[in-house]
Amino acid sequence: LHKTMYVLFLLFQILGAVILGFGIWILADKTSFIAVLQMSSPSLKTGAYILIGVGALTMLMGFLGCVGAVNEIRCLLGLYFTCLMIILLAQIAAALVIYFQKETLKDELSKIVVELIENYDPADEDKRNLQDAWDYVQTQIGCCGWTGAKEWENNEILRNKSNVEYPCSCSNRSKELVEGRGFCSLEDLVNGTATYADWPVHEQGCMDGVEQWLKDNLGIILGVCTGVAVIELLGMILSISLCKNIHSEDYTKVPKS
Repeated sequence: LHKTMYVLFLLFQILGAVILGFGIWILADKTSFIAVLQMSSPSLKTGAYILIGVGALTMLMGFLGCVGAVNEIRCLLGLYFTCLMIILLAQIAAALVIYFQKETLKDELSKIVVELIENYDPADEDKRNLQDAWDYVQTQIGCCGWTGAKEWENNEILRNKSNVEYPCSCSNRSKELVEGRGFCSLEDLVNGTATYADWPVHEQGCMDGVEQWLKDNLGIILGVCTGVAVIELLGMILSISLCKNIHSEDYTKVPKS
């Protein structure tokens, strides 16, 4: 039982480090879709800090649990069990909130991206990281806009230029993806005006690409979450079992009168 507990404590150290690293990655990432969410939505940034806290707490629990098992300290094992239960319940609550609020989250995300497209300005250095992150998403997924390229017609700069320019990151021409940001100019225009239908860009909106990515990786995400939950349950069961063993040994050590 002790050996099994030591293995679990080691797993919790690794698990805590992974969660901690994931939280730091969310805050540090400046070139992917995570960056778009992180810079636009305070809730994701808050979630990243929570992940960092949970990761640090998980590593601390692994250490305390190991000390409690080695020295047979029941209060540390009890604290270990309590923290595990709180984290497991918090994970279940978070999963339920995400599941039942997924449409609301989707609408919020849609508003964030549409607003980003409308206000996109390559000369705005204050929003450079956010805009570069969105360019990266469009380039990597091979998409344009959230639901389609038409949304880029609402961009103030393109509208003032009669849509004779278009976002380079939307382009389906490989030579224009080298820079991957800013606007590219249309060639051979007859009357000096254009619509999104005249742009050499991808037809698919990024919403479909993001949803497809989530579907493709849903099995991995669910598998990781299930594995974490199983490890936590095993830790709770074994910590209680060890507590009972220590309790029983304490009674056997009491001298008989």
